[in-house]
Amino acid sequence: MLLLRHCPRLSRLCYGSHRAAVPAVIASARFSRDSDQSHVRWSRRWTHATAGLLAGTGAVLAYALHHHQAEQADVSLPSPPSPPPSSPSSWSVFSQEEVSRHRSLEDRVWVTFKGGVYDITEFVSMHPGGDRIMLAAGGAVEPFWALYAVHNQEHVLEMLAEYKVGELRAEDQKKQSLNPSDPFSADPDRHPVLHINNMKPFNAEPPPQILTESYVTPNVFFFKRNHLPVPQVDPATYKLHVEIQGPSGSARRGIVSLSLDDLKNKFPKRTVTATLQCAGNRRSDMHNAKPVKGLNWGIGAIGNASWSGASLRDVLLAAGYAPDDALWARHVQFEGLDQDVGGTTYGASIPLRKALSEDGDCLLAYEMNGEELPADHGFPVRVVVPGTVGARNVKWLGKIVVSDVESSSHWQQNDYKGFSPSTDWDTVDYKTAPAIQELPIQSAITVPADGAKVDRSDEELTLKGYAWSGGGREVVRVDVSVDGGKTWRIAKLKGDEAGSPPPGQAWAWKLWELTVPLPADTQQLELVCKAVDSSYNMQPDAVLPIWNLRGVLSNAWHRVKVTIKDDQDE
Repeated sequence: MLLLRHCPRLSRLCYGSHRAAVPAVIASARFSRDSDQSHVRWSRRWTHATAGLLAGTGAVLAYALHHHQAEQADVSLPSPPSPPPSSPSSWSVFSQEEVSRHRSLEDRVWVTFKGGVYDITEFVSMHPGGDRIMLAAGGAVEPFWALYAVHNQEHVLEMLAEYKVGELRAEDQKKQSLNPSDPFSADPDRHPVLHINNMKPFNAEPPPQILTESYVTPNVFFFKRNHLPVPQVDPATYKLHVEIQGPSGSARRGIVSLSLDDLKNKFPKRTVTATLQCAGNRRSDMHNAKPVKGLNWGIGAIGNASWSGASLRDVLLAAGYAPDDALWARHVQFEGLDQDVGGTTYGASIPLRKALSEDGDCLLAYEMNGEELPADHGFPVRVVVPGTVGARNVKWLGKIVVSDVESSSHWQQNDYKGFSPSTDWDTVDYKTAPAIQELPIQSAITVPADGAKVDRSDEELTLKGYAWSGGGREVVRVDVSVDGGKTWRIAKLKGDEAGSPPPGQAWAWKLWELTVPLPADTQQLELVCKAVDSSYNMQPDAVLPIWNLRGVLSNAWHRVKVTIKDDQDE
């Protein structure tokens, strides 16, 4: 209910047709309280199945996901009414820390809503959306209800009221005031479903099962990779400076300044659907094999979006780039408006040939999935370099320089480079390795999750995941194994509905799916996936041969272990 989803398998949850009329949902509860009001005990008898509760939710969810107007939980949907008053009049008071301890069935599942604390453990198994309800465990349900607006109904609130166990402490109900001494104090709000790898600067990824629910990743769920505080940029005064630098030692040719209105009105608007992936995606796999330094990303530091803006090529030509400049120019440098307390800004560069290629599709993007670029993703303008590592897709873009040398930025010269497994922190020399640009072939299993348990009575198992390759190389096949790689099946690929892209311009991922029968002679499954691109590049089968001290370029076969439960295991 809390994360209600329209699902083709709802019949197995005994909710009947989604077209059924919505009946009343009746629950009776018996409460008994200790004298100190610190514990609640109750028993419930459901007197009517919640059949038909999903009537009309498909349209609601489509609206919620694709017309979400903000990169935060406080969206412009009608505020749900408060739950009806419930007895007794005095409740136990809990801190957010206490609530957050209740995140599993073993510890009981608590959530908060409008200042109330609710123990929904008994409802988890009946939730029409399955275990997605656990995403809200230990925290507030408002951000999820904002996405799934069907919850904003009286009968839902009446059901929730039956599970109330207390009130949230007043201090925790108030939004913390901004700390002016904290450079991150003005960072935007983020959706609580994101798994946080680092709070300051903010770095987070979505749960795997959400990642491949749609071909285009909703903005709120797109992974966040920030190196510095999110800058506050006034779009009315924003200026992008574009410079043709000239060969080393020669005079600069002047700087062209463009406003946001200039980018929107003086250049044709172009749209490209492209996948961005962090160089550290799946770093946790490497770390599990041998410790590495870096944020412990899972498989979610990747996302696919529709980007719109001005062509980088068009802007460079308008700024004065001429064919003769190719005699000396080799790189295009980007500098962001994000900076540390010392004024150092984030920077990166890409090869000039990529920036100027008509087929390179590089954008100065001001829209993401048809909406204004969100703050965490570079508002008002960012570079989108399709097929290239996320680190070169500079956000909050302030300056572009055509040069004969790479960016001198730390993140270009002393990070985001690959090394031999034999290289350690005593012997590493960043000058000996090129900066990562195009990324290698990649794939991962998003459903089921590692460690999941499935019922043998299900008889079959559906696997889902994503696959992508850098440089515009199209994914042509995904092989899947349920026995650790001994035998293989070919998954069904799901790409853009518009059809196959031109050769060399496959910027977007492929989602894949495969349904297999559950083997009768085993209790444990080792699921494996590996992808193949149009150049017949394939993923390596093991992590250690590609291990490197920074944990980048992690693209070995992805492995997930699943347990099959027999009826007698219940």
